[in-house]
Amino acid sequence: MDTSSAAPLGTRRDDAPEARWLSIVGIGEDGLAGLAPAARAAIEAADIVFGGARHLALAGAAVKGRGEPWPSPFERGIALVLARRGQRVCVLASGDPFLHGVGATLARHVPAQEMRVFPAPSSFSLAAARLGWALGEVACLTAHGRDLDLIRPHLHPGRRLLVLTSDADGPAAIARLLVEGGFGGSTLHVGEALGGPRERLRSTVAGDFALMDVDPLNLVGIEVEGSRDARVLPRAPGLPDAWFENDGQLTKREIRAVTLSALAPRRGELLWDIGAGAGSVAIEWMLADPSLAAIAIEERADRAARIHRNAHALGVPGLLLVEGRAPAALAGLPAPDAIFIGGGAGDAGVMEAALACLKPGGRLVVNAVTLETEAVLLAQHAARGGELLRLSVARAAPVGGLTGWRAAMPVTQWIWEKPGSWVKPRVPGEAVKGTPA
Repeated sequence: MDTSSAAPLGTRRDDAPEARWLSIVGIGEDGLAGLAPAARAAIEAADIVFGGARHLALAGAAVKGRGEPWPSPFERGIALVLARRGQRVCVLASGDPFLHGVGATLARHVPAQEMRVFPAPSSFSLAAARLGWALGEVACLTAHGRDLDLIRPHLHPGRRLLVLTSDADGPAAIARLLVEGGFGGSTLHVGEALGGPRERLRSTVAGDFALMDVDPLNLVGIEVEGSRDARVLPRAPGLPDAWFENDGQLTKREIRAVTLSALAPRRGELLWDIGAGAGSVAIEWMLADPSLAAIAIEERADRAARIHRNAHALGVPGLLLVEGRAPAALAGLPAPDAIFIGGGAGDAGVMEAALACLKPGGRLVVNAVTLETEAVLLAQHAARGGELLRLSVARAAPVGGLTGWRAAMPVTQWIWEKPGSWVKPRVPGEAVKGTPA
């Protein structure tokens, strides 16, 4: 058999250049001067070039085909690109298209074999170069189109952060957040239009922030410094109870730490927190890793409002909130990888709905403090197995002029894993439908 025209072992026929209809070109503030010849050639060869107005202006004379400004909403632009499949299409992006950029979004719809990607230095790389920071030792965050509260979990004294903002007001807003949290002594480095002729880098202290005329295209470097009363979110579960606004309906610190251990969060997973109260378990679940998502289900409006405030104050504004009573409130929600029931486990239909909705291989953890709910857990354990624990905590407290132990109400905890093949969780970064807290 003649194999002279066969593809070498380990290659794919669809890797041929003609199969790669989509080019994604990262472009910096230095425009065409900063592009490699192959990147410029990809722009010149395209029948249509998509990009923001700024990107199209930077590409300038290299755009030989039709220039198409990226539309709003953002998702509409993705649809327009996909509709051109098979033509020569180029998408312009800022810096590295796969670092908080359009490239990562397009890759969810277009196979890598159909794309050619030409990254440029990211804003993070440029800022690290200007500041002399080792990029691998810096937390690179984006607040572009996102809630600034996402910065809070990263505020540890001595740490360095690079934060991409949305507009000219971003640096001042970051300074206010730092001051509010007890980090007003942190140094801010505001880098504007990095890599281009308008580049500027200015430094100040968060508590003294007074920079004017900030370019909308900016990134903030933060050297974190906290006062004695700064709220530093620890890396282990079990935040102080006082950090959660609550009316007494709160899974207490020690029990919460054990509960999170039993829920065993894994990257990309979704938690249902049924009867969420103050939202403490859902909040600490999300703090375990940025890829985690949670839905807090709470029937009382006042408690739902507290969950909203707690989620923002503790750095997880993406916590989704469903105001309603289980099991009816569970209808239509995406299937969870783990469920915690802190309240209402004994209500009609709640346990049955949780057991049915949990993904195969998922974990269910239920806490009970009343005898009635404990009886439900004993029956479930007898019928289904799992692990049954009795947890008790006693704290030292004044007894007259001396000190003695004051016991909290004991908690019965049932831990159960649903039989069946493990179901792959959602892709980290993929949206979970619901109302953000």
